[in-house]
Amino acid sequence: MKKISVTIPSYNEEKSVRLMYERLSRVFAEQLPQYDYEIIFVDDYSPDNTRAEIRALCAEDKRVKGVFNARNFGFNRNVFECLLYGDGDATFMLFGDLQDPPEMLPEFVREWEAGHKVVVGQKTHSDESKLMYALRSLYYGMIGKLSDSKQIQHFNGFGLYDKAFIDVMRQIDDPNPYLKGLVSEFGMNIKIVPYEQAKSLRGKSGFNFMKYYDVAMLGITSYTKILMRLATFLGAGLGIVSLILALIVLISKLLHWNAYPYGSAAILIGVFFIGAVQLFFMGILGEYILSINTRSMRRPRVVVGERINFDGEDGQEERAHD
Repeated sequence: MKKISVTIPSYNEEKSVRLMYERLSRVFAEQLPQYDYEIIFVDDYSPDNTRAEIRALCAEDKRVKGVFNARNFGFNRNVFECLLYGDGDATFMLFGDLQDPPEMLPEFVREWEAGHKVVVGQKTHSDESKLMYALRSLYYGMIGKLSDSKQIQHFNGFGLYDKAFIDVMRQIDDPNPYLKGLVSEFGMNIKIVPYEQAKSLRGKSGFNFMKYYDVAMLGITSYTKILMRLATFLGAGLGIVSLILALIVLISKLLHWNAYPYGSAAILIGVFFIGAVQLFFMGILGEYILSINTRSMRRPRVVVGERINFDGEDGQEERAHD
């Protein structure tokens, strides 16, 4: 009997933990009875009652497992590590706020059994502002054009992954991985399934501007080179233009020595323009250096404080995962 591991990254999901379990259990009982399964909740140090809800489910059903991080390690690191906890023939990952419907699992399984090693959901509609959705679309389009590998638009990690792909992910030695890019780069025979994302039971998103910025810059610094090369090209182009303008000014001054006054306005505009360009690309360079620095420190992605219902590993213990 094939086994499907369900892994659920969770943060402040006290309202949805039990409902997630009930909906998943119903899917397996009614539509996938031929598969064995496990449900693994991975909590990234939630301050609410998420852990208490997970503990209660673990006590009721041994197929439910809990992984509690020793502290909050952030979205990217926790989601990537979450994908690696299952030991099934395939791993189904969805997020704990129930925006991604568990009822899509049978459709994903059919595509997996048809030979697709990676089956992912692509949002066609989301319960977020039109402005945010448009900005997200613009970002995906930019990354897709600048990246060496084609990126999957409006994809958050929701999908079914074959064990062969998970084994590849286990070889990734990156303390701050960008899962969306890794799926696009290493995904084998990818199948994209469109779906409409529901409203989060958590209510307000835990992502603020800086968290969105961190994720965006992680994608840019991990999968694009063009911005740094653009700095070189733009610098060379401005240098050529400046040289031409300097020759024009020199010739004009020589030909019209007394009747060719030049004010400070043009000089100030030029100085501010060049300064703005330099500051912009210094910022981009800083982001790349920060990304290199983070990856070079070889820190573990997460530290686990407790695991529940894993054979021989229950109880309080800290364990680094990388």
